[in-house]
Formats: sequence, structure tokens, C-alpha cells
Amino acid sequence: MDPEFEEAVAAKCRSCNIPYAGFNVPLLFISCRKTMPILGREPDLYPDDLFSSHLALPEDESWFAMYTMARREKELMRQLRALKIAHYGPITAQRTRSPQGRIRISHVPLFTGYVFVRGDEVQRHDTISTGCVSRCLRVTQPEELIVDLQRIRIMLAEGQDVRPEPRPVVGRTAIIRRGAMAGMRGVVTRIDNAHRLTVIVNFMQQGASMLVDEADVDLE
Repeated sequence: MDPEFEEAVAAKCRSCNIPYAGFNVPLLFISCRKTMPILGREPDLYPDDLFSSHLALPEDESWFAMYTMARREKELMRQLRALKIAHYGPITAQRTRSPQGRIRISHVPLFTGYVFVRGDEVQRHDTISTGCVSRCLRVTQPEELIVDLQRIRIMLAEGQDVRPEPRPVVGRTAIIRRGAMAGMRGVVTRIDNAHRLTVIVNFMQQGASMLVDEADVDLE
């Protein structure tokens, strides 16, 4: 089942107080699949200038990694925007092919289950109280996290074929010398006659990779 369709069904079930158990959706919604709205791309950053301000945090604020309930990342971010709580949960475009051969583009979380939140203790409590959060982890090195998330955001905006990397990869450290992402460092690997540059979010030991032209990167 398409992830965004399932999310739309789950949201509709919750709004109507109908029990929802994963793929065992009510027949009513299965029969209405053609008319069920598919969610488009939604904002994954709030406020828009979250990474434009100075890296130093106010004394009463921290960064938190919120580990969400299954498939609740987008719902959490909707509630956080309504509460005006600063957050980032990177979203990427995912291409799939239907049984009829049509290409479908879904917008899904890059890091399944994670939304990063910046705020004070009241905002941390409000975030947990949304009912979307399974676990809250305080980030002990926020400056490093911010730099890593900034690089991920640039990759999603400028990179080609960005995909999640659930664990660190083995390769050579390289830097992009040309183009919109000049100066970005990562680990370069060769897969299926193509080169990919991987950037890791150290807090999670997960990351993302993108296609790069061999001529645009220098090994270090």
C-alpha cells in the first residue's frame, strides 16, 4: 500500500474515531481509494529561518530528537507548526511504480521515526503531549547536530537521487569542489558504476547519500 495513502486513511480514521490497525483498514476506505486524497508535500521545517540564526542556543532551550509512533512524523510536525514549536523532520520524494506502470511520487520522511525539535522544557512537554511521540532524547552536542542537519537540508534541495543510509558507509572522505554544494564533505563510494556521496548525522549514526559526478569531487 502507498505510504501516503495509508497515512491519509489513518488520519481519516482518527478524525472519525474509527479504530485503525495498520494495513487492516476498514473496507469503507478501501472501496473509496480512488477518491481518498493523497497528501502532497508538506513543510518539514519551522520556522523557515531555523538554520539561518546563530548556532548558539538560549540558555533555556535545547535540541531534542523525538522518536515518533509508527507513521506519525508528519502528524507530529503539523501539530508542532500549530503550536509554533521549532522543528525539522526532513522529507524526501520517493518514486514508485504502480501495477499499471504509472510513476507515483510520494513524500516520505528521510529518517523514519525522527523529528528534531528545538525548545524549552514547556515546549518539550507540549511536544510529548501531542500523542505522537514514543521517546524523547536530549541532544548533548547541538552544534554538531545543527551542522549535520544543515547539510542534509542542502542535499535535499540540490542533490540528485537522495536516499536514506541507515548506517555509516565505508569509503573515502571527499569534498565537493564545484556546483551548488561546493565545500560539502562526506564519504564517497562507487555503486553500480555511479558515485555517491554520503553525509552522516552523527547523533543517529544514520545519513543520506546522493549521486555525484566524479569530476566534481576531490578525495582527501
